[in-house]
Amino acid sequence: MFIIDKEIYLRLGFFFSILFIMAMWEIAAPRRVLTTEKKKRWFINLFVTFSNAVMLRLIFPVAPAGIALMAEKHGWGVFNITGTHGILSIILPIFMLDLTIWFQHLSFHRIRLFWRFHMIHHTDLDIDVTTGARFHPVEIVLSVIIKMVMIILIGPPVLSVIVFEILLNGSSMFNHSNALIPRNLDRILRRFVVTPDMHRIHHSIKTRETNSNFGFNFPWWDRLFRTYIDQPSAGHEGMKIGLADYRDGEYLTLLNILSLPFYRQK
Repeated sequence: MFIIDKEIYLRLGFFFSILFIMAMWEIAAPRRVLTTEKKKRWFINLFVTFSNAVMLRLIFPVAPAGIALMAEKHGWGVFNITGTHGILSIILPIFMLDLTIWFQHLSFHRIRLFWRFHMIHHTDLDIDVTTGARFHPVEIVLSVIIKMVMIILIGPPVLSVIVFEILLNGSSMFNHSNALIPRNLDRILRRFVVTPDMHRIHHSIKTRETNSNFGFNFPWWDRLFRTYIDQPSAGHEGMKIGLADYRDGEYLTLLNILSLPFYRQK
């Protein structure tokens, strides 16, 4: 299938394009003044990003799109069983997969074992485009397994899965970015997508704010399940990013953030 053969090139093309655009936007119009050394953070975050990508190719040679193709071939999943076709069969699975990721994100905050791995994402003391891919390898593996299970249950078209994967990666870089968006425009945009100002609240040092705004692509789930906070209590310029118990430099080296889940937590 042509789109499967070109999937890796499509995803890489979008990844590097969005990374470049958001990095340039952050330089031209930053939302906040960064408080830590950018070179060190970027090395750690990008090293983790590309290491995870290589690891996933080795562990899961069949990507989520390949699972969708397999589900279609064997007639697995709701859409394949019902024989649903047309534009709804493309769009609805994207929303269903996004809601799945929302619940996954919520569970990684609420379930202590999962939080031990997800907290690495929150130990970044600044938030910019590279934070969007700063995830522990164990969390990445669990996330892929959850997506594959849902793909088998839903039976979405291959196109839906590829579009969703591109959206998920792109929106993560967008909404973690330090890009300035005028407040009036932000209020309009966050009716349809998760904006940087909306998601930044999720990285606040305050627990109530950390446990809010779980969305990546679409903002509706947080409003629907009452986990939405409009603005941080200290304001975007005054809010502290990160976790209260992990602010020392010793916890922020590459080796330590990868091994942190396996040590006794504070």
